[in-house]
Amino acid sequence: MTTLHLRVGFMPLVDCALVVLAKDEGFAEAEGLNLELVREVSWSNLRDKLNVRLFDAAHMLGPAAIAATLGIGGVKAPMAAPMALNRDGAAITLSLRRFEELSRLAEGDLSDTAVSARALAAMVARRSASGLPPLTFAAVFGFSTHTYLLGEWLEKAGLRLGEDIRFEVVPPPQTVEALASGRIDGFCAGAPWNSAAVAAGIGAMVHASVDLRRNCHDKVLAWRADDVQKRPAAVSKLGAAILKASAWACRPENVSRMAYHLSAPDRLALPAELIERILHGELLQGDDRPTRRIGQFIRFDREALRPDPDDADWVLAGMERAGQVVATPQMRDAAREVLLSASFGSILASIGDQPIV
Repeated sequence: MTTLHLRVGFMPLVDCALVVLAKDEGFAEAEGLNLELVREVSWSNLRDKLNVRLFDAAHMLGPAAIAATLGIGGVKAPMAAPMALNRDGAAITLSLRRFEELSRLAEGDLSDTAVSARALAAMVARRSASGLPPLTFAAVFGFSTHTYLLGEWLEKAGLRLGEDIRFEVVPPPQTVEALASGRIDGFCAGAPWNSAAVAAGIGAMVHASVDLRRNCHDKVLAWRADDVQKRPAAVSKLGAAILKASAWACRPENVSRMAYHLSAPDRLALPAELIERILHGELLQGDDRPTRRIGQFIRFDREALRPDPDDADWVLAGMERAGQVVATPQMRDAAREVLLSASFGSILASIGDQPIV
């Protein structure tokens, strides 16, 4: 069997797990692939390298693939996602100082997103009345699930991201440092960076993404759209390897080994113990609160990997809320076509009932 070399870019997040496992547990090799994984420093770098074919495929924000396809954000690069890589797994974290202030202003249970949003509105009003600068929140990319989750949370309080609260883009590995330095007051990002901020003693988790939206669209395996048509064997082989990695990852006895792979210096470069707790849904909250346990905090199961064109509608609604686009019917059709549910079905059929060892 001829070995096919594929170069795949990824960002250091727990949700890159299936790409890492496809390589490190030998599922890609079994499909006849020589998989080269390249850790990137920002989502824009990753998108641009996929666009110019320095990468064959990429672990990518679903909204970023849609934005590139629509030509929003200065880059026009039609992309396609024959499969997702996870659902859920993000959280909103504030600096300890801001979280303590939020707690004092909360009228009710702070775990309720409406209660926390009203407390945030009160904080924003107090700062404005006192002549203080607005709060600054960050997400990992402008076109991201995290930006749109922040927008949904703020909307509950009648606030707008970028208007009532300043908005910055901070790549995932830089969020902890940005919070520690006071550059930002809070951020929304995927695991493990919320837990890392709490473990460092500088942040407190306010909400997990599942508090705002369960089964939330997140990362996809993105290809150039024309490559999906021109290179069906490559798409199928990598998809099959990831599906096998998904089955392996969903076995409880494999969680420790999965955390070990992700902790490597060229992957996440964080303690395996921290990553393993996240995979078990045991989240550090900070501010002397107990560990929060969330069933399926991040999903890697087979159904989570099925791309759903309906998710594109939610992404476009988030883009409109953020003032990034005024969606047209043609845009909606193009966005939905990025998420290739039919291609996923073909990949699924290709592996049949092969045992996962």
